[in-house]
Amino acid sequence: MKSTENLLNQVQENLDLFCQKQRADFEAISSDLVPVVDYTHSLLQGGKRFRALFCYWAWRSSLTDANYHQTETEVNDSEEAIAGIAASLEMFHAAALVHDDLLDQSDTRRGAPAIHKRFETLHTDKQWAGSPERFGVAGSVLVGDLMLGWSSEIFGNALLHSPTREIESACRDEFSLMRVEVMAGQYLDVLEENAAPSRPVTEGVGRAEKVILYKTAKYSIEAPLRIGAAFAGADQSTLGMFSQFGIPLGIAFQLRDDILGVFGDPSVTGKPAGDDLREGKRTVLIALTKESLAERSPSMATSFEELLTSRDLDAQQIAFMQKLIKESGALEKTERMIVELADRSLESLEAATLEATAKAALKALALKVINRDA
Repeated sequence: MKSTENLLNQVQENLDLFCQKQRADFEAISSDLVPVVDYTHSLLQGGKRFRALFCYWAWRSSLTDANYHQTETEVNDSEEAIAGIAASLEMFHAAALVHDDLLDQSDTRRGAPAIHKRFETLHTDKQWAGSPERFGVAGSVLVGDLMLGWSSEIFGNALLHSPTREIESACRDEFSLMRVEVMAGQYLDVLEENAAPSRPVTEGVGRAEKVILYKTAKYSIEAPLRIGAAFAGADQSTLGMFSQFGIPLGIAFQLRDDILGVFGDPSVTGKPAGDDLREGKRTVLIALTKESLAERSPSMATSFEELLTSRDLDAQQIAFMQKLIKESGALEKTERMIVELADRSLESLEAATLEATAKAALKALALKVINRDA
């Protein structure tokens, strides 16, 4: 069985080899297509690889409860396949990042220019006609779409080594559901950024929580867990347990991300300080702030909303909004929510009957998700 390090190396190797092949195929069409693959390949370097790891360890932890029996050779084949499945999840995640950065108008990703900014720079450097910004939008939409297709291709190729047809079908169902849910969550997120000012403040937290559930919690943690377990032939009870473990952990994951998006250290997060405030993100943290301010100081709540919708904040305005978030009690409430969700998630895992080594690895992963600073 692979160690975590070996798995991550295999996932990266799979992605590297796939991109190298695509580069050769694209270059055969036109050298102008090379940046499309190179920008993609660059985005696939590094990252926390949480999705790959949750998928792998859910598979490992479920093997003892599998509804089929494999020889040692078959297990080795399945291990190679699960690395391919994990790679497909990382490709899918990268595709979501490309589109998310464009929709949020976020200029950086992991300390480097976002994909749409890279296309803008390419346009400017080549002194082409037209708008660099429009070219950047077009390029990133196409790259994101291409990566979604590539993710499905990698996933499908890995499933060719499924132990049974039933397992292949179960994995495809989980993957398809993940794709639908994350797109639904993405739309709700965009909608909220535009519609929130016209909706009751008291509804903000509930709407933000629904966005978290579908945009992040399900595809970031629940889906990788369920896909990995499904590839091991897990029954519905085991899959349900992984949902009970994964969903509260996924929500806690995003709540931590929301805090980092406002208070994170740019040298660690790779994004400017207060980036979520500049983008006007309607997170639980923001909804709690608005709810508290509306009760205590309506005029201050109005000022906060005006700044949030301006999309053009200087460092002093960012600092002012950070101060209001802290003073409103929203930051403290969000931290408490993270602790409560983490406790619920870990209790579900503790109660589960899973292979001991894999169970310990899942617990360690969960703690990393909760306590991360980037």
